Amino acid sequence: MRVLTVDNPDDLAVLRTPCSDFTERELKSDLFATLTRKMVATVTSPEQDGVGIAGPQVGLSRRIIAVQRFDKDGNPFECYPNIRITAMRGEPVPGPEGCLSVPGRRGNVLRWRDIDISYTSIETGQPVTERVEGFTAVIFQHEVDHLDGVIYIDKLCGNKEGE
Repeated sequence: MRVLTVDNPDDLAVLRTPCSDFTERELKSDLFATLTRKMVATVTSPEQDGVGIAGPQVGLSRRIIAVQRFDKDGNPFECYPNIRITAMRGEPVPGPEGCLSVPGRRGNVLRWRDIDISYTSIETGQPVTERVEGFTAVIFQHEVDHLDGVIYIDKLCGNKEGE
């Protein structure tokens, strides 16, 4: 899949569009299963070599992300439809970030290191809430921001939102 970038005005319009949820029927479809495989293949390809990717980054304005779970054995990539961050604990701390959609740039962003996520289980179709900590929590926040039309450069430390 092609990764959209902020350098292309048409791509940027997609990256700035808030996303909608998947229906239960869509989650059970073969098309959805293909989408998740292609998203993981894209983010793990040698050309990208990322730790997470969101639907808008591949041209889809839907609430889906694929995240590398550094907090699980084997550091697997997992997909999360209809995801939202439902709680943040502690104080946000600055840390370096980059983005597949913002090639060649990096910067510090304030992120929480202890969050709760809520999403729809691909297997059961039921809502799931999970606590995530550390660097993996940072990845989730970065990718969920994409689903709301927010790009990490909007939150760089020193900008109004990143201070």
